[in-house]
Amino acid sequence: MVLVIGGKANGKLDFVRQHLGYNNADIANATLDDRPVLNNLQDLMLADPSSAESIFPTLLTKSVIICDEVGSGIVPIDRAARHWREAVGRLCCRLAEQATAVIRLQCGIAILIKGDLTWK
Repeated sequence: MVLVIGGKANGKLDFVRQHLGYNNADIANATLDDRPVLNNLQDLMLADPSSAESIFPTLLTKSVIICDEVGSGIVPIDRAARHWREAVGRLCCRLAEQATAVIRLQCGIAILIKGDLTWK
């Protein structure tokens, strides 16, 4: 599994399409189904931040997981928002441990954080 992270609108989805070879039919948006790529993990976690443990095994079967970085910036005043943000961050840490590669996108530039992945 490849974990692709980065800020909102930093080119994560475009990178997965253009450089990892996936198309729109391969990409699920914030839902767990049989498609190989999950986009917007952070939105999937919005419904139930405590679901991380139960969905973790299914996430490991994905080829690519795309998640917005949610831990930077202003800490939300709302307790539920803080819980969601922490749950997403901890889940991404667990996924990064298991990932064959972790790629961070910043301003459309891909940075390999972990692994030995090459892309076109």
